[in-house]
Amino acid sequence: MNAASYISDPESQAVLPRMLPCIAPLFVPADRPERYAKAAASGADAIVIDLEDAVAPEKKGAARAELYKAKALPKDSAVYIRLNGTTTPWYAEDVSAARGLEVTGVILPKAENIAGIASLAAALGGREIIALIESAEGLAAARDIARAGTVARLAFGSIDFCADLGVAHTREALLMARSELVLASRLGGLAPPLDGVTTDIGNASLAEDDARYASALGFGGKLCIHPVQIRPVFQGFTPGAEEIAWAERVLAASAEGAEKVGEAMVDAPVRARARQIIARRDRVNLKRDAGL
Repeated sequence: MNAASYISDPESQAVLPRMLPCIAPLFVPADRPERYAKAAASGADAIVIDLEDAVAPEKKGAARAELYKAKALPKDSAVYIRLNGTTTPWYAEDVSAARGLEVTGVILPKAENIAGIASLAAALGGREIIALIESAEGLAAARDIARAGTVARLAFGSIDFCADLGVAHTREALLMARSELVLASRLGGLAPPLDGVTTDIGNASLAEDDARYASALGFGGKLCIHPVQIRPVFQGFTPGAEEIAWAERVLAASAEGAEKVGEAMVDAPVRARARQIIARRDRVNLKRDAGL
């Protein structure tokens, strides 16, 4: 199997088009076209060319022009464009540029409005949309957005979300929001969502720990803002050696009924969890090896 196959993902129970969902996508500023190929060669399994936060307002037009001129975008990596928000003066031209480029899809910031997302989907002609949930309104609409059939995936803009609600950027404060995005994704038959960024690029172990925490909550990947975070994020989404050994023991036993494996009773739900662990290991290995 390669990363461009149609597959049935055992964790999401959804048929996913074109490629396995990315695990460690890397942002690159749209106004730095010389970095596009470097980002694609960094080991990330997708790159996100950012027209929004990475580009100052006075440089938006020039950045879009640079992106459009650099039509020879990387071919061996999934490429997404993060648009400016729907209420900004740059949105319409961003959509027009994305429509004219050979990209996998777009990331829509401040995703809140189902009708607006449907309009974007129609304009993009089948390219993927990742809805970035960054506000109270977005979180309240997350289940409807996931079920609407217009987005490929949800992602968490945790920093903007904290600013919108006035809460601390801590695991405890964001647990409810993260859990809701995982639940919304499952209810909508989407791939597990992408978690937000780790802002401390000097602490690789923190990026890995954040990724492992997100994985435990049911996320399927994590947005990266620097190449040094890619390997730690992949590692964080890789099941631990003990988890893998347990899953292999469970699956090596009989596949029917309830039985004792070691000191624990195993039945159908336990076997399902074991299959998910092995599938996650195989998917991370495939994506990481493809990126490297």
